[in-house]
Amino acid sequence: MTAISSTQSGPVPVPVPDAVRFRAACPDCRERFELAAGALRLAIGASRRTTFYSFTCPACGSAVRKPAGERIIELLSGGGVRTLRLHTALR
Repeated sequence: MTAISSTQSGPVPVPVPDAVRFRAACPDCRERFELAAGALRLAIGASRRTTFYSFTCPACGSAVRKPAGERIIELLSGGGVRTLRLHTALR
């Protein structure tokens, strides 16, 4: 698994260990667990309201969506989490 790092000369592949795990908790069942990068999704929008990460709780099956600030974005994208950039429609 690799992440892409932008530099002045263009994107450069940066190795990301396959064993990268992220700690998470479910607000519904209160269970705490670790998830692999493939179990998370990161959406980056134009505002705080539209920038979030999501996953399915392995304990209860609930769809979980939590806000993602700059540090969370950095950690998740650097750890190989699939990222979706949301665009707003032009008026």
